[in-house]
Formats: sequence, structure tokens, C-alpha cells
Amino acid sequence: MEKIWLQSYAPGIPHEIIVEDITLQDAFSKTVSRFPENPALIFQGRVITYRKLDEMVALCAGALAALGVKPGDRVALVLPNLIQTVVASFATFRLGAVVVPNNPLYTDRELEHQLSDSGAEVVFCFDVLVPRLIKLRDRTAVKKIISCHIRDYLPFPLNLLFPWVKRGMHLKTPKAKDVYDFMDLMKSGTPWTKRYPSAMEDTAVIIYTGGTTGVSKGVDLSHTNLSANCQQMRAWCPDFFDGKEVILGCLPFFHLYGLTVVMNLAVFYGWCNVLIPKPEAKAILDAVDKYGVTLIPGVPTLFNAMINFPDIKKYSLKSIKGCFSAAAPLAVETIRGFRNLTGILISEAYGMTETGPCTHAIPLGGKEKPGCIGLPLPSTEAKLVDIDDYSREITAFNEPGELCVKGPQVMKGYLNNPKETKAVLKEGWLLTGDIAVMDEEGYFTIVDRKKDMIISGGFNIYPREIDEVLYTHPKILEACAVGVSDSYSGERVKAFVVLKPGETATDKEIIEFCRQKMTRYKVPKEIEFVSDLPKSAVGKILRKELRRQDSAHAITQSKQ
Repeated sequence: MEKIWLQSYAPGIPHEIIVEDITLQDAFSKTVSRFPENPALIFQGRVITYRKLDEMVALCAGALAALGVKPGDRVALVLPNLIQTVVASFATFRLGAVVVPNNPLYTDRELEHQLSDSGAEVVFCFDVLVPRLIKLRDRTAVKKIISCHIRDYLPFPLNLLFPWVKRGMHLKTPKAKDVYDFMDLMKSGTPWTKRYPSAMEDTAVIIYTGGTTGVSKGVDLSHTNLSANCQQMRAWCPDFFDGKEVILGCLPFFHLYGLTVVMNLAVFYGWCNVLIPKPEAKAILDAVDKYGVTLIPGVPTLFNAMINFPDIKKYSLKSIKGCFSAAAPLAVETIRGFRNLTGILISEAYGMTETGPCTHAIPLGGKEKPGCIGLPLPSTEAKLVDIDDYSREITAFNEPGELCVKGPQVMKGYLNNPKETKAVLKEGWLLTGDIAVMDEEGYFTIVDRKKDMIISGGFNIYPREIDEVLYTHPKILEACAVGVSDSYSGERVKAFVVLKPGETATDKEIIEFCRQKMTRYKVPKEIEFVSDLPKSAVGKILRKELRRQDSAHAITQSKQ
């Protein structure tokens, strides 16, 4: 496909970039030498400079080495956005080891699979989750657990008050075999100032994405993948300056969007990262107003929460220079509402865990097209192919086809899963599973999904996983989860349920059952009991037909 999108690039954005071969740990060291006294992290008022962060990373790396961590070993993180999350990540990179982020909201079942599949033997864990991780050790490869507390880096007097004002969110590190307190390790560690000479093709991060078969897959991402995507995103922002920007760190770092476009991007270019462990509107607005945030990478629900916050006019948003929204469709009303408040266009972006994650975005300073995912980033190729025949490329404007992307940010493959890797990687092209069209100016728009994935509040949810949980309920004969339109989160999970003969149940009963089995955002928000489910001639439940029926019903209801 001809790269006609290049004509629509905003002024100052290069068509191609020469990707610098710089690993994540070398990028960090380079920034420390360039901007040693710049604030690297701000957490609840505590400021950590790049010089101080380097000292902390060295101590943490020394502690990990003393625990036996070697190049290529996997180190898991089960943490929100804390200072320890950044320290542990770059300490792991310094040793040539691999970071494995995990969602701390996951259930034992979900964590057990990811920890077992990754082979992680050392885990940095949020303190309230340590007892659960101790129980999981016997069923995973985990041997050593490092407990991290919010209080560790709170400024005085919050560090003293926190255990009292946040009861139930603070635990002492239990005295158990091979369970360590993060601060104890930091105090006893010997600084590790060497940097393992990782190759660019070496794995840097394994991060899990939902599986269409109900089992999440580990995405194997190299230093090239993550380094290149940072450089591509930097090229997309020509009006930003190294060492000058303040980025809002509210996207979770266990999600690749947050890991790359917040944590790594800030480190690569000496920006200040204001960490927000729990992304609520007031905390975000406080941070923007107090610290002069210039860049906000977010999701639609975040921007919705901001513009609908009752006291938003009390806050100054004048410092904001740019915003990215990804992980879910962005409503036109949200774009307009945010522009009315700030004068800033939210750049809708697109990507996948498999692509580092970013491949497309609305150009900052370029033409606005609400509803589009924008243009391919520099040094990114894109094409559309026939949904059923990869060999047939779609060349007509506005004709739908499966979106395929190629570039230095595309993953190495799926961990321990050559079959799934072969299914989506063909001649360097990644088949996204998303159906898109391209217009005459090179702007792409997602019009459907080939896969059944649900995107709710920026999180990817694979309905097969929900189905499998529903089928374990003793009263359920058949079940099928789908994503239905939701004005706040983009989509919400709805489950259609057929009960066994003679059984009765309530929607609350089914929802509560799901709450015990999976993390909160995957739990169905709505249950509809039906007598049967639509099926194909071979008996396959037609998930798309259920979505179509629900959409038609919603339209009918709105007209009444």
C-alpha cells in the first residue's frame, strides 16, 4: 500500500526515523548523565531526581544480584504505579534480566497462570498481596518475594500518618522464608554500577495479553521493540523538549501503554513523571494544577472523568501541551468537551501489546478527524488485507480489510506459543484482528473487530475467559459474554445465560459468582437470561449475532 498518509503528517514530523540502538538501561544511564538534577519522579509530593533514581536503581540491582538474579532471568512485578515500580524495572534491566509486569487486581487464578508461564522466580509485590503470593509459591516458579509499601517513599509526615489514615492498605512484611522487605534490601544492598551489555534483540519485557482461547499469552518484547516505540512517539511530538516536560503517570505500568508512553518515554528524554497510583479525577487535576503537567497519556474514561468533575474550573489546565488517548474508542463529545476546557486536541492513538504498543495516532498539530485512529507513526508500515485471504491486499479507499502493521516495534512473538505466533506474524507483518478502512488522506478508522475482544475502560477483555467462568456455575447450561455499547467506558460486559432445566437464578447471584473468579473489570455488568442462544449450523454460538440483537434492541428502546 502506498504511504499516502505521509502527506498528512503535521509540520516537523519526519517520515522515517533512524532508530538508535540503545537499550532501556543504556537510555536510562544516558538521561542520568544529561539531566542528573532534573526531577524524575514525583510521588505524593516526594521528588526523586534522576541522580537519586540512579542511586536507587544501583542499590536495587545489587540486592537482586545478591538474591541470585542473572541475565535472562524473569523478575515479576505485581505493583501499582509506585516509585518502587520504576526502580525495580530499571534495576532488572541493568542486570540483563526480564521484567514481567502483572496486574495487582488479578485473581489468584490469573496470577498463577502468568507467574507459571513466565517462569519468574523473584516477585516485587504490593504489601497487601504478599500473603496471596506466599500461597501461590507452591503452584508457580516463584521462590523469592519482595514486599513494597506505599509508605516507603512518602514525604514526612505522610510516611508516619499513612498506616493510620489508610487502615487496611498497609501490612508489615511477614516473617516467612524468602520474603523480604524492599527497604531492608535497599539498606543492605551493595550498589551495582555495571550495566549488562544486553543486545537489542534480547527480551526486555514479557507482558500478558488476553487469549482468544481463554488463556492469556505472554508477549515477548525486545529492547528494540520498546526503544523504537519511544523514539517513534518522541518524533510525533516535535514541540516537546528533552528535559523540559512533565508527564502524568496515571496509566498503569503493568499495561504496555503506560509502560512505554509514560514510564519509558519519560526516562528516555529526561521528563518528570508524576505518579498517580489510583487514577481518579481529583488526583489527576491536582497533579496537573500543582506540577504543571504538559503531556497526558490517558484513556477515554480518564478524560471523561476530568471534564465531568464538578469543580474542574477551580484548576488551571494551561500547562497542558498535548494528550493521547488509546486502548478504547474516544467519543466525539469527549474530544469537544476537553477542547472547550483546554483548547487542546486529544490525539486518539492505536496499538496493541504486540506492537510496543503504538502504531497509529492523530498528528499533534495536524488535521483533526474525530473517530479515526489517525496515521501510522514514522517508520511504521500499514496495509489492509482481505479478512479471509491474507494474500489479497485491499487498495481501494474506504473498503474494509484486516489491519496489518510492520515496524521495529512489532513483538518477537508469544512466549511458549509458536502456534499463536505463526497465526499472527506473517513475513514481518502483524495481523491485528481489527477491521479498518483508510481514506484518501491516509487516515485509518477501525470499523469492526475480527476477534471477539471487548474493550472496556481501556482494558482488553476476552469473552472466552468470562464464558469459561460462567460455565463453572452449577445452574448454568450455556453462556456467552459480549461487549455492548457504553457511553462511559466504551463497552461493558454483558452475559447471555441459559439456565439448566428447573433452575432459577438472579443476575446478582451470577455477577457475584463472577466477582469471586476474576478481576473486577472483567465481571459482567449485565446478565440477560434467555431460553436459548443463536448457533451456527455446526452448533457454534454466534457471539456477533448476540451483539447485533442487543444493539437493535437498544436502538428500538431509544426511539420509544
